[in-house]
Amino acid sequence: MKKQSSAMLGKLNLVKLGVLAIVLCGLVTVLHLPRLQGQNEVADVAQPGAPLSGVVRSPKNPLQVAILHWYNANQTASFPVGTEPTGVAFDGGNIWVVNDSNSTVSKLRASDGTTLGTFAVGFFPFGVAFDGANIWVTDAASNNVSKLRASDGSTLGTFAVGACPGFVAFDGANIWVANDGSNNVSKLRASDGSTLGTFAVGTEPTGVAFDGANIWVANFGSNKVTKLRASDGTTLGTFAVGTNPEGVAFDGANIWVANESSNNVTKLLASSGATLGTFAVGTHPIGVAFDGANIWVANAFSNNVTKLRASDGTTLGTFAVGMFPQGVAFDGANIWVANTVSNTVSKL
Repeated sequence: MKKQSSAMLGKLNLVKLGVLAIVLCGLVTVLHLPRLQGQNEVADVAQPGAPLSGVVRSPKNPLQVAILHWYNANQTASFPVGTEPTGVAFDGGNIWVVNDSNSTVSKLRASDGTTLGTFAVGFFPFGVAFDGANIWVTDAASNNVSKLRASDGSTLGTFAVGACPGFVAFDGANIWVANDGSNNVSKLRASDGSTLGTFAVGTEPTGVAFDGANIWVANFGSNKVTKLRASDGTTLGTFAVGTNPEGVAFDGANIWVANESSNNVTKLLASSGATLGTFAVGTHPIGVAFDGANIWVANAFSNNVTKLRASDGTTLGTFAVGMFPQGVAFDGANIWVANTVSNTVSKL
C-alpha cells in the first residue's frame, strides 16, 4: 500500500469502494466528492434575505446555480438516502446525492427533503455536478460518467473517461473529470458528451473546481494543485498546498483546498496562486463548499462541518452532522452534507 493507514481510511468512504479501488486501479485512494464551483463571469454576491434581482445572469452559470432559490431554512434536519452517500449537488430546486454502494443517485426536494426519485447509474458512483439542465455522475469502477436529465432522472448517455474518475465540475459549457487512476483530467462537451481533451496533472487528482476562466485540480499524491486554462487545458501553474489535498472550492476570488492529512484548508489567490493563508479545521477534511460569504468544510473523522469566514478564514462555528461526512453543497439557503457511514444527508 502506498499510503499510510490514516490517509487510506479517508479515501472513498472507509468501506467497500476504497477496497474495490485497490483491486481495480492499484490504488489505496481514488476520490472524494466533487463540488460544483466556478462561474462564467463574476456574479453579484447575494446575501441571505436579499432579493435575487440581477443575480442570475446565465442559466448555465455553475456558481450561480446555488443562489437560484431561497428557502426558509430548517436549522437541523437529516434525511435517509442510499448506502454510503458521498457526492452532493444542487440543481436549482433539488439536491442530488450519490450512493456509491447502491450504484444510484437520490433526488430530494431541497425545500423539505422529500425523496423525489432514485436513479441507477454506473458501478460505484462517486462525484456529481449540475450543468444547468442535467446531472453528471462519475462512475468510479466503470471508468465513465453518466448523464441524467435533472427534470426526471432519465439517463441521456454514458461516456468514457479515465481510470477511477471521482470529482467532477462544470465550466459553463464543459464537464471536467478528475481521473485518480490516470493522473489526468478529462474535458467533455456537456451538450453531447464528446471528449474534447485529456490533460495531465499531478499524482492522484481528486478535487476539481472552476474559477470562471480556469480549472483547479487537487493532486492528492503530489500535495499540490494544478491550474489549467479551461479553454484549451494549458497548464498555467502548480502550487503547493497541504498534505493530501482533496476538495476544492472557488469563492469568487480565491481557491480553497481541503488538506485531508494536514487537518486544515489552504486559501490561494485564484489570479496568481499565491497562498493567502492556512486555517485549521476538523480531522480529515474532505469536502468544501462556498455559500456566498463563508466556506464550509466536511471533517470526516470529526463527524462535523467547520464554517469559516471567506474574507479572513476566521472560524465561525463547528456543527455536528452524521458519521463520516464527505460531500457538501449549498442550495442558496442551506448547507447539505453527505454522511457516508450514516446513510443520510444533513441539512443545516
